[in-house]
Amino acid sequence: MEKVAREAGRFIVEERRKLTRDDVETKSQASFVTYVDKSAEQRIVERLRMLLPDAGFVTEEGTAGASGENLQWIIDPLDGTTNYIHGLYPCSVSIGLLEGEEVVAGVVYELGYDEMFKAWKGSPAFLNGREIKVATSVYSVDTLIGTGFPYYDFDRIDSYIAALKELMRTTRGLRRMGSAAVDLCYVAAGRFDAFFEHALHAWDVAAGAFILRQAGGKVSDFNGGTNWLFGGEIIAASNAYYPEFFAIIHQHLGTKA
Repeated sequence: MEKVAREAGRFIVEERRKLTRDDVETKSQASFVTYVDKSAEQRIVERLRMLLPDAGFVTEEGTAGASGENLQWIIDPLDGTTNYIHGLYPCSVSIGLLEGEEVVAGVVYELGYDEMFKAWKGSPAFLNGREIKVATSVYSVDTLIGTGFPYYDFDRIDSYIAALKELMRTTRGLRRMGSAAVDLCYVAAGRFDAFFEHALHAWDVAAGAFILRQAGGKVSDFNGGTNWLFGGEIIAASNAYYPEFFAIIHQHLGTKA
């Protein structure tokens, strides 16, 4: 998986020099795709089929699909496309492996800093071969928070802004990096203490959330449940900070009883 991600990453970086505005397609407001995303996904799918010929696929660009296979690859070939087309980082290649309903392996390759995050079932989490752990802060006053801004689903924008206001007042600050996969790995590495976002997809979070859990963190949906992979919303934090962080996010964005 690591080798496949690195190969795709090299292709993506090389193609950036050739990319023009004419190569950018608009999927929806503030959601873009390029031939690089599509070509990278095709390359990843072809290589992973060689590893597990009977596995299905959950892919952002629809290169391949699933039909009930027990093993499924969950792929985002270029997480952070908007950053990429503007010549910014981070952006990443994210590959997760789902067995039944459980993610059992994940790699996230961040292209700007050449950082490979990875973990597998039963392993610690690693960054470029070095074991990583989540941060140990307990209270908001000591934390740095990652998030993403809604870019197509604005139904909860007022509640989202209310949560941001509270976190602005009570934490060391907020960062919006532009790649949810990287944000989750930054929590795994202790760079962020927590992360939250909604209107996400499985390919945005599968690998990063798994790596974070293997690093000693916790993930849930906005109500504290387990519907974070396909439910479109995620809270991720160190175990130490999760209780306080969850209370803040749930207050503003959780389903009211």
